Amino acid sequence: MSQSPRRVSIIEVGPRDGLQSEPDVLGTEVKLEFIRRAIDAGVRAMEVTSFVHPKRVPQMADAEAVIAGLPKRSDMRYIGLVLNHKGFERARDAGLGEIGMAVVASDTYNQRNQGVPTSESVSTWLAIAREARTAGMRANVMISSAFGCPFEGEVALSKVLGLIEQVLAAEPVEIGIADSIGVGVPAQVTEMVGEIRSRWPQVPVRCHFHNTRNTGLANAQAALDAGAASIDASIGGIGGCPFAPAATGNIPTDDLLYLLERSGVATGVSLEKIVETSQWLQQQLGRATPAMLPRAGIFPKVTEQYRAAN
Repeated sequence: MSQSPRRVSIIEVGPRDGLQSEPDVLGTEVKLEFIRRAIDAGVRAMEVTSFVHPKRVPQMADAEAVIAGLPKRSDMRYIGLVLNHKGFERARDAGLGEIGMAVVASDTYNQRNQGVPTSESVSTWLAIAREARTAGMRANVMISSAFGCPFEGEVALSKVLGLIEQVLAAEPVEIGIADSIGVGVPAQVTEMVGEIRSRWPQVPVRCHFHNTRNTGLANAQAALDAGAASIDASIGGIGGCPFAPAATGNIPTDDLLYLLERSGVATGVSLEKIVETSQWLQQQLGRATPAMLPRAGIFPKVTEQYRAAN
């Protein structure tokens, strides 16, 4: 029997994880319009940028300008990704209310992504989380490549759980697990989320899936059934990691919302407005996006049009 919650939080990552792999750099005003459209659709938690080296990720070079232009709202969680202490200082000085940090479950990928071994990223996270709390900021952490590494292969569940135990010492507002390269399957997700919920029931679990091998939506359903509190998704399904081979395809917010709405799970986000934003985004990018809903249409509306025509 499904254990899916009747309500789940959608964390929109399109402005950050979605745009960071795009070949062209979108202007700050276009990014802010993207964010405003997501807010208008009902999104209340969003990764809006990352504070990383502009030469490595030029798409995020305007992080401070994006933060300065965000709509001032008390009901929004604006999240910025940081990978080191310098990134945290930039986020803090920009006035951001919440930072998220990634700790990769394999040393090789962590070294390529962050320039240090995993153990050093854990130590950095512990220090950043303390400083964030002192500064009145929220801090969350995500274990990346939790289901597999493009360089080292399989990642043991015991290793992920060991890392979670270490990072929880800093009391993050939530613990995230990410299938950064899209290799996980529902059985793995069920086991991992179940273990986390069993060991640390008081900590909200956030899941981040990529659809690289077409398992992303199935993994999202498995995560919800196992008790995850929130799911990351990207409008249009754009995104991926620029430091992992072929790691394309966040799960589309559009397609995820369709799955949840038809399953009776509330999100507070308008599917219609997300599809409109996805279509707008295609115009900005000059190409089609991976999401299926903008192409296939929202089924009840198609049915109503068919009935009206007959």
